[in-house]
Amino acid sequence: MIRVVLPHHLRALAKVGDEAQIEVNGSATVKSLLDALESKYPVLRGTIREHGTLERRPLVRFFVCGEDISHESPDTPLPDPIVRGVEPFFVMGAIAGG
Repeated sequence: MIRVVLPHHLRALAKVGDEAQIEVNGSATVKSLLDALESKYPVLRGTIREHGTLERRPLVRFFVCGEDISHESPDTPLPDPIVRGVEPFFVMGAIAGG
């Protein structure tokens, strides 16, 4: 199981606690993880990725093992600590403004 930490407003929308537990079939990538997350919690469709293109929304960031992987290919394999559930996959809202 992959542990996913969502921002507070998405946790409230999906009605999950501190972490969502997601099982990914096949290779674990950002794309396959988000596909599984949206499948388990359909209310999240369109909140993290655009509906039609499935591209990451501009003010959403992904962090794994302390690294921002938001601009990496969605098909890049997730690190082993994420896949084993040792470390969580973080979905965070970016801070914008001036």
